Amino acid sequence: MAANENRFKGRLLLEKDGVSFLGGNRLDLLEAIGATGSITKAAKSIGMSYRGAWDTIDSMNNQSEHPLVERTAGGKQGGGTRLTEHGLRIVNLFRAIEGEYQQALNTMLDNIENFGEFQRLLQKFSFTTSARNQFTGRITRLTEGLVNVSVHIRIDAENEIVAAITAESQRTLALAVGVEVYALFKAGAVVLTCDLNSDTSLENRFCGTVQRIHQDPVNTEITVGLKSGKTITSVINTERAHKIGLSVDMPVCALFNAAGIILALVH
Repeated sequence: MAANENRFKGRLLLEKDGVSFLGGNRLDLLEAIGATGSITKAAKSIGMSYRGAWDTIDSMNNQSEHPLVERTAGGKQGGGTRLTEHGLRIVNLFRAIEGEYQQALNTMLDNIENFGEFQRLLQKFSFTTSARNQFTGRITRLTEGLVNVSVHIRIDAENEIVAAITAESQRTLALAVGVEVYALFKAGAVVLTCDLNSDTSLENRFCGTVQRIHQDPVNTEITVGLKSGKTITSVINTERAHKIGLSVDMPVCALFNAAGIILALVH
């Protein structure tokens, strides 16, 4: 065991529906936020960019039943970030089982002759996605149409995402009420409007406030915070962003088409 203990160090990774949820630099970031109360200081302390840190937090909050990190008002800098009680419990639990995980890994490695072959096998069962918006939830309703099936997915206490898929896809995935699924959609598919009461043909409408804006001469990325603590990311043309007059804390609605959502099951 001593030889393997010196050669290999395990990093505990928790996944939710097959997508990375917590572990590695994600946990380091949460601990740094708990210690500093600042996303800027926390990101710097672990060698992560400010934008990357917020993207990571958004991803974790969107996948969690309750937010792990929340913004705070006041303070010398006008506000900060902190771990929620749920976030603190998750961090403590993670660290408590990390030692047991390393011990189990050491035991397993003692019985593996070819670690490289084992590693290649594991890689076949993982996947990544470029979709900026990733949510998990349970199906609450299925509505069959002439061509598509509308799938209603509860992502928090207030919001449901509606996805439109073919009947064949529903049968292939064996989708039914109560099944937990992963809903993914591109940031470029999200339209923003400042008219909170406007009519739209788009099936999904989520209203909140602008949390962050990242801009270059061509495109602008906007993070919209929902009341539940989850976020939706939109990328629009910078010229249009200027016309809308977007600013942090501004009320907006994020709109997107049901047909643009990809549903996934991971077994």
